[in-house]
Amino acid sequence: MKISHIAAIIEEVAPLGAQEDFDNAGLIVGNPEAEVDKALLCVDITPEVVAEATEAGVGMIIAHHPIIFHPLKRLTDGTYVERAVAEAIRRGIALYAAHTNLDNVRGGLSFHLAKLFGLKDVGFLAPSAEKPGTGTGAVGELPSPAPVMEFLQMVKERLGLEVVRHSAHTTASTGGSASTLSGTVRRVAICSGSGASFIPAAKASGADIYLAGDLRYNDFLGADTGMIVADIGHYESEYCAKEIVFDIIRKKLPNFALLRSVREKNPVKYLK
Repeated sequence: MKISHIAAIIEEVAPLGAQEDFDNAGLIVGNPEAEVDKALLCVDITPEVVAEATEAGVGMIIAHHPIIFHPLKRLTDGTYVERAVAEAIRRGIALYAAHTNLDNVRGGLSFHLAKLFGLKDVGFLAPSAEKPGTGTGAVGELPSPAPVMEFLQMVKERLGLEVVRHSAHTTASTGGSASTLSGTVRRVAICSGSGASFIPAAKASGADIYLAGDLRYNDFLGADTGMIVADIGHYESEYCAKEIVFDIIRKKLPNFALLRSVREKNPVKYLK
């Protein structure tokens, strides 16, 4: 199977035109006309993942994060990026990324999480004015209100999280002072990956809770009355990219060999 054909299948769902201007999605290393008979799926391309692909005889790695995000000026094995790229080139392994183009479409990561959490009537959290039919994040409704802690526990279990960082629940009656998480959740906003910049959009959507990754101290401190913010982790909220790409390719190429990386690890560790 030509690499260009596999790329076209992915880009039919997640066109490169949907990616953000800062991004570098698409084929990053390799000849688009080269033939491959299997692909390895991962979130991040690392030297360990390239070694895994080599041992499995894989000719293409499909990642969520682009391995080359900023221009490379040298390949001296000085960083994990240089080592991974150089080894992939030596081994003839193509490197491809479906990043914000996969984030910004219906059926992308945030929509996948919304479905996993049982949300209904899901739409974009921040629809794009420049690219109709695309947007960032997702927002939807639970079938019925759920206690805050019950909902957060469900999120924790379904994503296999070790920890959830969240703000306190506040009410107007307490003057915005922190209280226990005794309220209920009905409307939920989500942004996979780094989502701190979309807190205003989540508030404007009327969400009771906003789930995202990479939230900062002040994001919790400044949580407005009526909306909880919860950090579910960057890697943890994007791990589903492997399943999404698997399903996209499998529908068109049911006999093409697809492997999910078992060597990639969340780079963030938690001491419990």
